[in-house]
Amino acid sequence: MCGITGAVWNRPELAIDAPRLRAMTDAIRHRGPDEEGFHSDTLRRDPAGDVPGVALGFRRLSIIDLEGAHQPLANEDQTKWMVFNGEIYNFATLRRRLEGAGHRFRTDGDGESILHLYEDLGTECFAHLNGMFAVAIWDATRRQLVLARDRLGQKPLYYAVHEGRLLFGSELKCFAQIPGVLQSIDPAAIDEFLTYQYVPYPNTIWKGVHKVSPGQFVVYRDGQLRTEDYWDFRPDRELPIGRAEAAERLRELLSDSVRLRLQADVPLGAFLSGGIDSSLMVALAQQQRSDPIQTFSIGFPNKEFDETHHAQAVADALKTRHTRFEVTPDGVDIIDKLVWHYDEPFGDSSAIPTWYLSELTRREVTVALSGDGGDELFAGYERYQALWLSRKIHQCLPLHRIPGISLIQRLPDSRRRRSVIRRGKRFLEAINQEDARRYLNWLQIFPESLRAELYADDFVPELPDEDPFEFLHAAWQRSAGRDVVTRASLADLLTYIPCDLMTKVDVASMAHGLEVRQPMLDYRVVEWAASLPVKLKFRGRRGKLLLRDAFGSEIPKQIWTRPKMGFGVPISDWFRNELKPMVHDLLLDPEARCLQFFRGDAIGELVRQHETNQQNHAYRLWNLLFLEKWLRRWASETSG
Repeated sequence: MCGITGAVWNRPELAIDAPRLRAMTDAIRHRGPDEEGFHSDTLRRDPAGDVPGVALGFRRLSIIDLEGAHQPLANEDQTKWMVFNGEIYNFATLRRRLEGAGHRFRTDGDGESILHLYEDLGTECFAHLNGMFAVAIWDATRRQLVLARDRLGQKPLYYAVHEGRLLFGSELKCFAQIPGVLQSIDPAAIDEFLTYQYVPYPNTIWKGVHKVSPGQFVVYRDGQLRTEDYWDFRPDRELPIGRAEAAERLRELLSDSVRLRLQADVPLGAFLSGGIDSSLMVALAQQQRSDPIQTFSIGFPNKEFDETHHAQAVADALKTRHTRFEVTPDGVDIIDKLVWHYDEPFGDSSAIPTWYLSELTRREVTVALSGDGGDELFAGYERYQALWLSRKIHQCLPLHRIPGISLIQRLPDSRRRRSVIRRGKRFLEAINQEDARRYLNWLQIFPESLRAELYADDFVPELPDEDPFEFLHAAWQRSAGRDVVTRASLADLLTYIPCDLMTKVDVASMAHGLEVRQPMLDYRVVEWAASLPVKLKFRGRRGKLLLRDAFGSEIPKQIWTRPKMGFGVPISDWFRNELKPMVHDLLLDPEARCLQFFRGDAIGELVRQHETNQQNHAYRLWNLLFLEKWLRRWASETSG
C-alpha cells in the first residue's frame, strides 16, 4: 500500500526536476511512511521518434517483502518502469506462470508480477489481476505512459494533461505542487457534489483534472490520450441457480477471497462493527488462522451510535483478541484534518468514525480486513426495501389517494437519527417517481428543487445542461431487464462503492498508514453475486438471505436479526450545539467563499430551519460546511 505520482513531458521546458518530483512525492508521504523512491529520464531526441521525459515518485507502506520490493520497479532491460499502489492477491500464481515463461524476478513482492505481465500482454494484463491497485507504467519502447485502476475503485488515481505534459498522482495534493494545474473549479462538480456528497468519476472538482474510472486504463502517447475499459462486467445477466448450490458456491468464493487477503508480512487484524458483514469476515478469517485474530471496534458515548456490545458478542463467540476503542467525536477538531486529507469536497460524515477507527487500529496492526460491499452485493440496505415497497404501493394506490398524506408531509422532522417520521417523509417524497429517479431521491443530499433555491443567480448560467442524475442513470441502465432491487444494488456497486465507500475508507486509512482489505469486493465474488436471482438475496422486505443460508451458524444468532445501525456520528445535534458557532462564523459570513455559488439567504434559511427543529438539514449543512472549509483550504491556495 503506497502513494504514487509522476509526469511525462514532450518539451524540455516542461521537465519535472528532482526538487519538484520530491515535492509531489512528499505531499503523499502519509500514504507510505516507510520508504521513498524516484526514477527520472530526460527527453531524448531520436530519429525514430523522440522519447519523452519521465519522472516517477513513490512512497511505500511495507506489507509484503519488507526488505525488498523497492519502487520504482524496472523490467530486465529497464525499458519499462512501474510505480504501483495496492495489493495483488493472486501474485504467487502469476509469478509461477511468468517465471515459467522465462521472466526473472528481482523481488518477492506482489507488484513485480504486473510489470512482467505487461511485457507479455500489454494493456490486457490488467484483466488478469485480482486485487486493489493503481498502477503507472512507463513504456519507453512504445513511448507511452499507461495508468490503470482496479475494478471497484478501491485505490485512487488522478491525472491531468496540462500544457503538453501529463501528471498523475494518488491524491490531488500532488498536483498542487505544480503551478497552474489546479486553476478553475468545475461548476458541474459543485452540482454533482451537492447531489451525491462526492464528485463522481471521471470528474474532479477541478477543470482539466480527472479520475481514472474503475476498471479502466489510460494510455498517453504522442500527446494523445486514450481510455479503455478492461473489465467486462455484465450486470444485465442473470444466471439460474438453486438455493443450496448458491450457498455452497458462496462459501467457496468468500473463503478463498479471505484466504488471499490474509497474506501479509506485518501484523494483520480486522474491523468488527458487530454487523453481519464484518462479523462474517472475521469468522472466515479466524477459521484460517491458528492464532486468535485481532479485532477492533469503536464506541461512542452516545448509545444511539454505539454498537460495540454487538461487536463484543461476536468477538467472544469467535474467541478473537478484541479491542474496543471509545472516543468522543469532535466535529470542530476533526473537520480540518478531513478537509486536508480528502483534498476534494467529500461530504459523507461517516468518514469521521472511519477516521478514528483507522487511527486507533493502526496502533496495533498495519493491515485490517473489512466487510465493505456486503450490503450492495446481497441487498442489505433499508433503501432497497423502501424502493421495493414504494413500487408495490405505487402500482396499487396512487400517492394522492393515500389518506392523511399531506398531513404527514407537513410534520416537523424528529431529531432522532432513525425516526419513523423522518424516514416516512423521505419515502413519501419518492413514491410517485419512476424507479431510478425514486432511488436517487433516497440517495441525494440536496434534491433538485433545493439546489435551485440555493444557487446564486449569476452561478446558474455556468451550470451545464447535463443533470447529475445521469451518472446514476447510466449505471442503472447497465442492468436493464433485472428487478428493481437488483438494479438499485448494482447501480450502487458502480457508483456509491467507488466514489463514496472506497474513497472514505482509502483516505481515512491511508492517512494513518493502515491498509484496509475488503474480501467481499473480490471481483470473482462481485461478478457471481451480481448474476444471482433476487429471490436468493431478498424476499418479503428482508435482505442478505443467501448470506444467512451460507453462513447462518458462523456468527451469533442475534447478529442476523438485530436492526441495522450504519456507521455514524450525531451531526444533527452538533449543528445545534458545538458546531453552531462554526456554522455561523463560516456559512453565514458575508465573505463566505461558497457565496460565489450560493445565495446567502438560502443558506441562512437552512440553518434556521435546522436550529429550530423545523427540518433536519444535518447532512446538507455538513456538506456545505465541508465545502466552505475546502474552499478556504485548497481553492485559495491553488487557484488564487
